[in-house]
Amino acid sequence: MPRRAISRPAGHISALEVPKDAIAEPPTLDFTRGDHVTSADATTPFGRVKLYADKVAKQSPARLAILTFLTIIALVTIALEMPFATQSGQRAPFVDALFTGTSAVCVTGLTTVNTASYWSVFGQAVILAAIKVGGLGVMTLASILALAVSRHIGLTQRMLAATETKTDSLGAVGSLIKAVIVTSFTMEGLLFVIMLPRFIMLGESIGTAVWHAFFMAISAFNNAGFVVLPNSMTAYFSDWWIMMPIIVGMFVGALGFPVTLDIARRWRNPRLWTLHTKMTLTTYVLLTIGAAAILGASEWDNPKTLSPMPAHAKMLTSILMGVNSRSLGISTINVGDETSATWFLQDILMFIGGGSASTAGGIKVTTLAVMVLAIIAEARGDRDIEAFGRRIPPQTVRLSVAVVSIGSLLVAVSIFGLLVFTEFSLDEISFEVISAFATVGLSTGITPLLPAAGKYLLTALMFSGRMGTMTVAAALALRERRRVIRMPEERPAIG
Repeated sequence: MPRRAISRPAGHISALEVPKDAIAEPPTLDFTRGDHVTSADATTPFGRVKLYADKVAKQSPARLAILTFLTIIALVTIALEMPFATQSGQRAPFVDALFTGTSAVCVTGLTTVNTASYWSVFGQAVILAAIKVGGLGVMTLASILALAVSRHIGLTQRMLAATETKTDSLGAVGSLIKAVIVTSFTMEGLLFVIMLPRFIMLGESIGTAVWHAFFMAISAFNNAGFVVLPNSMTAYFSDWWIMMPIIVGMFVGALGFPVTLDIARRWRNPRLWTLHTKMTLTTYVLLTIGAAAILGASEWDNPKTLSPMPAHAKMLTSILMGVNSRSLGISTINVGDETSATWFLQDILMFIGGGSASTAGGIKVTTLAVMVLAIIAEARGDRDIEAFGRRIPPQTVRLSVAVVSIGSLLVAVSIFGLLVFTEFSLDEISFEVISAFATVGLSTGITPLLPAAGKYLLTALMFSGRMGTMTVAAALALRERRRVIRMPEERPAIG
């Protein structure tokens, strides 16, 4: 008896003919077709720049981010090389101008010269502008410029901003950029208004008080750590009026703009906050409280730091220590006088850093949270990694491992290099290296004493610390691919 042909609808494919992974695989969208730049645009200098930027953005967004950062650092360095950028009227050494420019753009705060006494008002203004640009983020700034010019954000700009701001939804980038502008200028304005009367009350002239309040407001919110006050911050160790606004501004700036936007939108119903917001807030607050308590206890009886202070000043300094090790870099005590135990704990806190898409550096608190949750899940034998009623995919864990590993490798290589170049101790060098990598700015005092080779190494590390984790994470995420054919599974021995 002949077989009957089985009729199928047009385009039908049997489940036996297609692997299961292929059935579940969503269609891939080609974003490179958007934001088209016509050949007519290449007739003007701006059009040629836009055409080149669009080409690079399609091929490698991370490369465009690096090139943009390098360009801004070069411009800031050239400006600081001008004779009128220094108070003496003499041209600054190239290594010091480059180091300061990189530190400002990367919102680090490490310096080889005293910001208040070495640079003129012009030089300080250049540093302040570099801090502002670095704090907003170059990719976010690119989208802001596109929004201002064309009154809309093209697809390429949305993709670039999504890379910087850790936003999955391209449509949300426009709202996020507006939140960046509003949050940044609002917080800096509030800090300025709060601190200005205090500087006037302390005997400063109106012009000097305005400049100091303006500079410190931007430096604090952007977690830059630069100080233009003549007596640094040591004169304000017991001044709650000055220090608390700086602490609060730093805290908000280090949370990250996606978190700020999410809280502002759903502040009445925290249950609707995203997993990223919940993980960032929980981890950051716990680390801040724990750091303030432990660091304060570690230095409480140190005759060179907290011991001579009254109780209220000790409390204020302890609170500051709980946040300045994360990314702020402003201290009211001499870090070089702290104990080795305090340095070690600050090394850990600096390496962790703040929130993603924030003015803070480090590997970020969400990376730490994912790693801890993965360890807990493995210890319990759980199949899934869960937090706040959500499951964290394995790809996120692998990305966290990559970020931590690359950061650790950069720090280890830099420590080895400085041990070769200098005669300083391991704990001093480790502190300086981690501070540079995490764009914190705290220093034991050895940075100005480093040879030129050491300064160049820290310059490269500051740039790598600011760009490295972001670009590596973006590059790894873009390279994610699905394979229809998978190799047989076999588990090697671990531990």
